Amino acid sequence: MMRQLLLSCLTGCAVALLVPSAGSADDLPVRKAGLWEMKMVKTGSALPEMAMQHCTDETTDKDMSNSVSPVAKQICSKREIRKTATGYVSDSVCSVAGTTVTSHAEITGDFNSAYTVKTSSHSEGGPIGTHDTTTTIEAKWLGACKEGQKPGDIVMPGGLKMNIKDAEKLKGLLPKSN
Repeated sequence: MMRQLLLSCLTGCAVALLVPSAGSADDLPVRKAGLWEMKMVKTGSALPEMAMQHCTDETTDKDMSNSVSPVAKQICSKREIRKTATGYVSDSVCSVAGTTVTSHAEITGDFNSAYTVKTSSHSEGGPIGTHDTTTTIEAKWLGACKEGQKPGDIVMPGGLKMNIKDAEKLKGLLPKSN
């Protein structure tokens, strides 16, 4: 359960940032530097509502895009972001460990004080089989990072702390393809 929670939190962070791929039609703005609270609610999943805090700055947001991009290129056959009249829309098709996930996200907000990401996903294959989920992430800027925090620090449910820059070490948590 802890592994599933950790993966969900990391996925939430990535979805919350909706890391644009190189060459995408539009790029999302960089979030305002400081401490962001992200509340994630999923339907179609056994995971409870959760909240996490992420200390970030412009360099960290850009670094996350650059470090996630090579992995996404390996597992995603489609990653598109388009600017709309009310925000952005993202569509992707990604496969990990025999599971293919097709997602559509709508992003609204200003990335300075708050933003919302509403994602609907359809999964096929893998150990869970075919199912649909919706995820809503409401992010709001809380102010400066707390004393002792550095950009990239994430505080997850249960007080688990990590730095997103250590994500390379967490690749072993991803399920292996058969």
